[in-house]
Amino acid sequence: MSSFALYLVGMLVIIGGLAYGASLAGLSTQWIAVGAVVLLGIGIVAGVSKTRRRDPPA
Repeated sequence: MSSFALYLVGMLVIIGGLAYGASLAGLSTQWIAVGAVVLLGIGIVAGVSKTRRRDPPA
Protein backbone atom coordinates (compact mmCIF):
# COMPACT_ATOMS: atom_id res chain seq x y z
CA MET A 1 0.00 0.00 0.00
CA SER A 2 1.38 3.40 -0.91
CA SER A 3 2.04 6.15 1.59
CA PHE A 4 -0.76 8.24 0.12
CA ALA A 5 -3.30 5.42 0.47
CA LEU A 6 -2.25 4.84 4.06
CA TYR A 7 -2.54 8.57 4.78
CA LEU A 8 -6.00 8.64 3.19
CA VAL A 9 -7.22 5.61 5.18
CA GLY A 10 -6.09 7.29 8.40
CA MET A 11 -7.88 10.48 7.41
CA LEU A 12 -11.08 8.54 6.70
CA VAL A 13 -10.91 6.93 10.16
CA ILE A 14 -10.52 10.38 11.75
CA ILE A 15 -13.42 11.78 9.71
CA GLY A 16 -15.60 8.81 10.65
CA GLY A 17 -14.87 9.28 14.34
CA LEU A 18 -15.57 12.99 14.22
CA ALA A 19 -18.79 12.45 12.26
CA TYR A 20 -19.96 9.86 14.77
CA GLY A 21 -19.17 12.19 17.65
CA ALA A 22 -20.99 15.04 15.94
CA SER A 23 -24.07 12.87 15.43
CA LEU A 24 -24.04 11.90 19.11
CA ALA A 25 -23.79 15.60 19.97
CA GLY A 26 -26.97 16.22 17.98
CA LEU A 27 -25.63 18.12 14.99
CA SER A 28 -27.67 18.16 11.82
CA THR A 29 -26.78 15.60 9.16
CA GLN A 30 -26.30 18.43 6.67
CA TRP A 31 -23.53 20.02 8.76
CA ILE A 32 -21.89 16.67 9.43
CA ALA A 33 -21.71 16.06 5.67
CA VAL A 34 -20.28 19.53 5.03
CA GLY A 35 -17.62 19.01 7.70
CA ALA A 36 -16.72 15.57 6.33
CA VAL A 37 -16.31 16.90 2.78
CA VAL A 38 -14.13 19.80 3.97
CA LEU A 39 -11.96 17.49 6.09
CA LEU A 40 -11.63 15.04 3.20
CA GLY A 41 -10.45 17.83 0.92
CA ILE A 42 -7.93 19.01 3.49
CA GLY A 43 -6.76 15.42 3.93
CA ILE A 44 -6.23 14.92 0.20
CA VAL A 45 -4.28 18.15 -0.16
CA ALA A 46 -2.14 17.35 2.88
CA GLY A 47 -1.57 13.77 1.72
CA VAL A 48 -0.48 14.82 -1.74
CA SER A 49 1.88 17.47 -0.38
CA LYS A 50 3.48 15.06 2.13
CA THR A 51 3.83 12.03 -0.15
CA ARG A 52 4.70 13.75 -3.43
CA ARG A 53 8.06 12.81 -4.85
CA ARG A 54 10.37 15.72 -5.52
CA ASP A 55 11.53 16.41 -9.06
CA PRO A 56 15.12 15.33 -9.68
CA PRO A 57 17.61 18.19 -9.93
CA ALA A 58 18.37 19.29 -13.47
